[in-house]
Amino acid sequence: MSNAITTIVAIATPMGRGGIGIIRLSGKQALSVAKTLSHKENFQARSPQLCTWKDAAGELIDSGLVLYFPAPASYTGEDVVELQGHGSPVLLHALLRRCIDLGCMMAEPGAFTRRAVENGCMDLSQAEAVIACIDATTERAGKQAQKHLAGDFGRKIESLMHSLTGVLAHVEACLDFPEEEIPELFLTQLRDRLDKKLCQPMQSMLAASTFGERLFSGASVAIVGAPNVGKSSVLNLLAGRNRAIVSDIPGTTRDILEVDFEVHGIPIRLIDTAGLRDSSDIIEQEGMRRAKQAASVADVVVFLADVLREDTWAYDGHYDIGVLNKCDLLEEPLHTTPENTLLLSAHTGEGLNNLLDALAKILGEKVTDGEDVFVTHERHRIAIQEAEKHIQIAMPMLLKEEMLDLAALELRSAWSALGEIIGIGDVEYILDRIFSEFCIGK
Repeated sequence: MSNAITTIVAIATPMGRGGIGIIRLSGKQALSVAKTLSHKENFQARSPQLCTWKDAAGELIDSGLVLYFPAPASYTGEDVVELQGHGSPVLLHALLRRCIDLGCMMAEPGAFTRRAVENGCMDLSQAEAVIACIDATTERAGKQAQKHLAGDFGRKIESLMHSLTGVLAHVEACLDFPEEEIPELFLTQLRDRLDKKLCQPMQSMLAASTFGERLFSGASVAIVGAPNVGKSSVLNLLAGRNRAIVSDIPGTTRDILEVDFEVHGIPIRLIDTAGLRDSSDIIEQEGMRRAKQAASVADVVVFLADVLREDTWAYDGHYDIGVLNKCDLLEEPLHTTPENTLLLSAHTGEGLNNLLDALAKILGEKVTDGEDVFVTHERHRIAIQEAEKHIQIAMPMLLKEEMLDLAALELRSAWSALGEIIGIGDVEYILDRIFSEFCIGK
């Protein structure tokens, strides 16, 4: 646990110059430090007050606003003060040094949010959502992070734990009164409740976890194929700008070209590769080697071919989506195409939505009415998998009275696994790992 007696301080705005720079203090001395800096005695809660801040010799450091949030109704649950001055790194560090001289301790990464968890202002899943809000690179990821921060995911876990507690209480009661005959129907009902109220919801959460995690981790998509099938044109189409050079000359793309965009809210690193063909050109051979390497590690491989050139339709490697480009040049519909192949025109954009939908599906997209809250963190997924495993073990045990004690042990283990997600139980070892990912000042 952190030393709650110590008042911590840190610069809360990003490094570099800016219009505004914020220094945050949290702890019992936060208000007294603000008074000493500002030479003022009265600060009204949550009401910004214009102040000047001076050093020990009375020389002006900077001027700006002071915001005071008294405990317990603050971010950390302690007295919190924000000094909002000019965004000069020189002025901010001078003000920071003055706060340290007045008795504050420099905050470690995540120290403010860690205190919020320890003081009961948020659970562990909400704390992880703080860094997710900072790291979100798409609007959809940002909305998911906000749902987690608002406690939607934590309440979902608490609901599962509540259902599990009810079943466990019945099992414990059966063990406490062994002389009572237990109807077989009662035990069957307990097993069915576990399946309906716990296993099925957790399996749905796990099924959506691939998409949820990729909202933040992103994915790589490599485009492979023969020269002149339009790989660079497709990259430009997906990127929404002319990022790659497009030419009728075979072998124009000789190295890996990467561009970022998003598919249904998933951040994507799109990789354009050199055309694959027989070539004696040493540079082109190296480009093709890199193309194959990129395809081998990509999350999704899109094989692109020219709809008018059947000699480009064959690819000896693995791919996830096949695309026949230049369909706008077809004079009549194709009678046969390779299985699971999409038609596309990089020139007109025809078929683009079908390609985006196919990418999103492979990346595990889950769409629900009103956008449900998803598992977005590996730690949460592993905990849910662990809980579901213990429940699956316990379910057949419930049908045998002599195994009820073992079933109870499995259900307690499941409860503990779920509890780790929101910080119930002995989870001190998790805290250091979580907050090591935070930035200073948060």
